[in-house]
Amino acid sequence: MTTPGTTRIVIDPMTRIEGHLKVEATVDNKRVVDARVAGTLYRGFEQILVGRDPLDALQITQRFCGVCPTPHAIASAQALDSAFGIMPTANGRVIRNIMQAANCIQSHVLHFYHLASLDFFRGPDVPPFVPRYEADYRVPKDVSEAMVDHYVRAYQIRLKAHELCAIWAGKMPHMASIAPGGVTIIPRIDNITTSLWRLKELTEFIDTVYIPDVVTLGGIYRDYFKIGQGCGNYLSYGLFDLDATPDVTLRKRLFPMGRLHDGTLDTVDPKQITEDVKASWYDSPSGRPPSNGATSPSPSKPGAYSWLKAPRYGGRPYEVGPLARLLILYRSNAHPKVRPLVDDTLGKLHVGVDELPSVMGRHVARSLECKLIADELTGMIMSVKLDEPVCTEHKIPESAEGLGLWCAARGALGHWIEIKNKKIARYQAVVPTTWNASPADDAGVPGPIEQAMIGTTVEDTTNPFALARIVRSFDPCIACAVHLFEAGKSAKVFQVV
Repeated sequence: MTTPGTTRIVIDPMTRIEGHLKVEATVDNKRVVDARVAGTLYRGFEQILVGRDPLDALQITQRFCGVCPTPHAIASAQALDSAFGIMPTANGRVIRNIMQAANCIQSHVLHFYHLASLDFFRGPDVPPFVPRYEADYRVPKDVSEAMVDHYVRAYQIRLKAHELCAIWAGKMPHMASIAPGGVTIIPRIDNITTSLWRLKELTEFIDTVYIPDVVTLGGIYRDYFKIGQGCGNYLSYGLFDLDATPDVTLRKRLFPMGRLHDGTLDTVDPKQITEDVKASWYDSPSGRPPSNGATSPSPSKPGAYSWLKAPRYGGRPYEVGPLARLLILYRSNAHPKVRPLVDDTLGKLHVGVDELPSVMGRHVARSLECKLIADELTGMIMSVKLDEPVCTEHKIPESAEGLGLWCAARGALGHWIEIKNKKIARYQAVVPTTWNASPADDAGVPGPIEQAMIGTTVEDTTNPFALARIVRSFDPCIACAVHLFEAGKSAKVFQVV
C-alpha cells in the first residue's frame, strides 16, 4: 500500500529470467521501503505425481524446467534411492556427478551472458538487445563490442556443455539414462574421449573469456558490490557425491552441505525445513515440513500475493545458490583451491569477501564456481570405470519415504516422496527459487530477493534498472517454482502506480 509521497513500481513480467515473475517496490524519497516478488503461475506437479508409479517421478520432475532438468532428475533419483534403501554404484555416482557438472556450466554461462550481462552493457539496437531500460551503461565502446561477440560465442559454449551432458544422459534437455541406484548408460572409451574434448573448449572459455568479463564489469560497476545484499543467511545442500553414505547429511560432497547464519558456519538438519503459506495462494496448513506438506491452491485467498510458498530453516529465510555455496566453501576451507582463487579475484577488484553478498558478488561467485567445477570435471570423467556396473538393482517397496537433497546451479533443491501401495502418495519439491523468491513468511519477514531490494536507491522510478539488476543477480527460475496459468489475462510489461 502506498502513502502520499510514495511511488509503487510494478515490473510485470520481469524479463530475461526463467519463467514469470512480478516485482513490486514501494519507493519513498528515492529509496525502496517495501518490496514484493510474486510467482504469477501455479505449479501443479505435486498433484500430477500422486497415484503414479514412483519411477515416473524421474521423468516428470525433469519437466519442471528445460534449463535445469538434470538436478531434478538427480534429486528425484536420490529420493528413490532413499525410499528403496539402495545407493548408487561408484560408476553411477560419478556419472551423475558428470551430468550435473555439465549442466552447471551451461546454466552459469547462460545466466551471465544471455540473461544478466545485458543489464551492464549496451548492445546493438536490434533484438535481443532491445527493448531495454536506459540504464547507466558505463562500459566503453570497445568493451561493449567484445561483450557482444562473447554473447554470441556463449551460445556455442552452452551447446558444448549440453553435448557433454548428453554423452552420459542420452539426450538434453531431459535425461534418459537416470535410474534409482545410478544410471543406465554403459560407458565406453569414446564417452570419455569426446567428453574431454568438449571440456577443453569449455575450460578455455571460462578461463579466458567468462571470468575476465565478470572481472571487467565488476571493476566498472564496483558500486554494485554495495547493492542487493539480501537476508544474510546462506544454505547449501552440497554438490557432487564423493561416497555412498546412506544418510545424506553425513555424505561427503565436493561442495559441502552447510549453513552460514550470523557469521557462523553450521550443519543442516532437514527436519528444520518448513514452508509458510500466509502470503501464498494456498489454503494448505502453514509451517509444515515438506515431508508432510500439502499443495492445495486457493487463488482468491485474501492477503496472498504469490504462487510460491515461503521455505524457512528454523523459521528464518536463507539465500541459496552459487554465492551461498562459495561462502560456505570459503569458510569451511573444504576445497584447497577456493581461498586462493577467491582472494586473487577479489584482489583484482579491490573488494573484500564481506562484499560478495551483493549484485556483483553473485556474478563473481557464479563465475568462480563455474571454473571450480570445470577444473574438477576432468578427474570425474577419468574416474569412470569401463568394466564396472553403473546401477544397483532395486525393488519398489510397498510403503516407504525418501528424501533427495542436492544443489541445482541456482541453489538448494529438495525432493520428498512418500510411497503407499507401490504408488506415489505424496511428492513435494522445494526448489532454489522458492527459497530466494519466497514471499513474506507467517511472521511477515520478507524473502531474500525482497530483502535485497529494500533500501536500494531508485533515482528514476520510471526507469528502475537497479531493481532489475538485483533480481537477475539471483538467477530466478520461476519455471521450477510454478507452472500452470489462468488464460485470458494480459501482462503489464512495466507500470508506475
